[in-house]
Amino acid sequence: MNKFLNALFKVVEIMISVFLALMITLVFLNVMGRYLFNVGFVWSEEISRLCFIFLVYLGSIEAMRDNRHLMIDTLLLKVPKIAQTVIYTVVQVCIIWLMVILTQGSWGLVMQNRNNRWVSTGFPAHIVHFFGVILGVAIALIAVANLVRLFVWKTPVMELIAIRDDSGELETVE
Repeated sequence: MNKFLNALFKVVEIMISVFLALMITLVFLNVMGRYLFNVGFVWSEEISRLCFIFLVYLGSIEAMRDNRHLMIDTLLLKVPKIAQTVIYTVVQVCIIWLMVILTQGSWGLVMQNRNNRWVSTGFPAHIVHFFGVILGVAIALIAVANLVRLFVWKTPVMELIAIRDDSGELETVE
């Protein structure tokens, strides 16, 4: 299962790289076209916007998995282990709750915009909001997995909040 998840997140990293490269290329070509030839590509702005949206969504999922998101662990480092467990649990439950709200709201937007299309590309507008559903479900599942690791596998909180480096090894928090 771990190999499957690692392969899945490797695909996510590749998709992030592709979206970033495509966004940079399109913006650069659009700027050069406007500067040199006094003509712009209207469709490139929408595709760049889509790439940015998908890049942020996928990057958020990746950051949650590797603990590279914004986290202030000062309090966790100064309290006893039982308080660390309580605080970590409350944070994970809040994340799950917020992701349920995000998922419900995104699904509502999917239903509301299922017949709308972007102006120049004709891209279905509801797909952008569906990625919000994917984001919410993925981050909620990661938070549930964190709670399972905490309570079932008895993983210490300090190991759970440790940041994974690019090789997959944990960088310990001191």
